[in-house]
Formats: sequence, structure tokens, C-alpha cells
Amino acid sequence: MGKIESTLEHWVFRSRWLLAPFFIGLLLAIVALLLKFVKALWVLLAQDMFTVSADQLIVSILSLVDAALIASLLLIIGFSGYENFVSKIGVGEHEDRPAWMGKVGFSDLKIKLMGAIVAISAVELLKAFINVDESSPWQPLAWKVGIHVTFVISGVLFAITDRIVETKSGGH
Repeated sequence: MGKIESTLEHWVFRSRWLLAPFFIGLLLAIVALLLKFVKALWVLLAQDMFTVSADQLIVSILSLVDAALIASLLLIIGFSGYENFVSKIGVGEHEDRPAWMGKVGFSDLKIKLMGAIVAISAVELLKAFINVDESSPWQPLAWKVGIHVTFVISGVLFAITDRIVETKSGGH
């Protein structure tokens, strides 16, 4: 029975590599986002900058911020997920190695994810507030506020839950 168990455990352990394409896919998604970002930046700088209203300029800039936040989130998930579930990334102590790399556990990743979702939601909500006028129906804006508040409350509850678990486990 020991040989079967050992073989099974060996294959279960190696199955972690099935996750690698997911994390590589997230990193490739950053390339797609970068192309959209460059296109939006080009339109803003080359076409819209002197013709749009101040409000529309702010909305365009917020869209760029939104793309940067999403790209950062994808990078954090890709790096951390790969390191937590597949294999360590062997870049040693390279001077450009992010300080968080290799230190973000699943709990930290969950909190970072919620923080990024709240930030992205806040940017989207700000864009909606900037675009609102007297003739706009209030229901879509109310839904956006409700969804944003739900994200904020969820983030706070995740953080509280993690703090409780950390306290009960003695900080391990």
C-alpha cells in the first residue's frame, strides 16, 4: 500500500503545474490590457485633449487609472498565485524584485484582491458621478453606489475574518 500511496501523492503534488497556464494567461492578459491602454492614451493625447470638456478629460484619465489598477491586480495574482501554488520564481535578490514577491500568501492575496476591486469600483463610481446630469435616471447610479458599498463591506469583513483567524492561530 505504501508504493501506491507514494505514487498517488507524487502525482497529486505534480498536478500543481496544471495551474501554471492560468497564471501565465493572466500575465498575457496584461498585454491585451496594455494595447487598450496605449490606444486610449493615444486617442486622449492626439485627438481629444484639446476638444473634450474638462469632465470628459477626467473620465478619460480615470479610465487609464482603472486599466493600470487592473493590470497591477493581474500581475499580483499571476506572481503570487504561481509562487503559492506552482513553484517559486527564481530571480534571487534581483534589485527590481517587488518587495511583496514571495511574501503574499493566500490570505494576503484575498485582501489585495478586495482592495483592488474596491479601488476599481471607486474609479468607476467617480466616472459615473462625473457623467451624471439632471436628466440622468437615478437608478443606475444608485445600483453603482450599492455595489460599491457591498464591495467595501465585503473587504472589511474579509479583513476582520483574517484578523480573527490570525489571532486564534497565534499569528501563524
